[in-house]
Amino acid sequence: MRIVIAEDDALLREGLALLLRAESLDVVATAEEPGAFLDAVDAERPDVAIVDVRMPPTHTDEGITAAVEARRRLPGLAVLVLSAYVEQAFATDLLAQGSARLGYLLKERVGRVEQFLEALHRVAAGGTAIDPEVVAQLLARSRPDTRLERLSPRERDVLALMAEGLGNTAIAERLTVGDGAVHKHIRSIFAKLDLPPTDRTDRRVAAVLHFLKNTHP
Repeated sequence: MRIVIAEDDALLREGLALLLRAESLDVVATAEEPGAFLDAVDAERPDVAIVDVRMPPTHTDEGITAAVEARRRLPGLAVLVLSAYVEQAFATDLLAQGSARLGYLLKERVGRVEQFLEALHRVAAGGTAIDPEVVAQLLARSRPDTRLERLSPRERDVLALMAEGLGNTAIAERLTVGDGAVHKHIRSIFAKLDLPPTDRTDRRVAAVLHFLKNTHP
């Protein structure tokens, strides 16, 4: 796995590089500003980019803008975005624009090495990884929604883990239940959220989008 890191905090940037290299991952370049990051993407053609949301010069959304441009230049590039705090609108937009090979983690997650590496590998493999704290805050600020209120507590647990990007086996392990129970809960979630089978919509993504949009303040 070839990785480029875009992070303006020198300590975090070098710390990430050391951590990943210690795991035998190939960090091919690091950058402290968007221009250098895009140059590295062009030159190195990495598999994954780890990008800070807020970068110079204004420290607003330069990292996101650069990540979008990097994916335009290198289709199929996996992007794992890091943020210092929960930015809920971005979490929602992340899935709305297509969730494959995308992740959004809080920077504090880097210190939980096993979880961070799990998210990195999941994104690199084509999946989605959304920080559990983002999901928890969205749940805490939930607005009334008739369809969401139909869900049982366990079904809400399953949907929250789906929103993190976990697959059925990982959900089963997290909840200490069998795969069959997870499949049953997901079928029930689809039914209660009025998501019938269709060739035009991925029901799993639709369910997660419904959850995120209706728990956004």
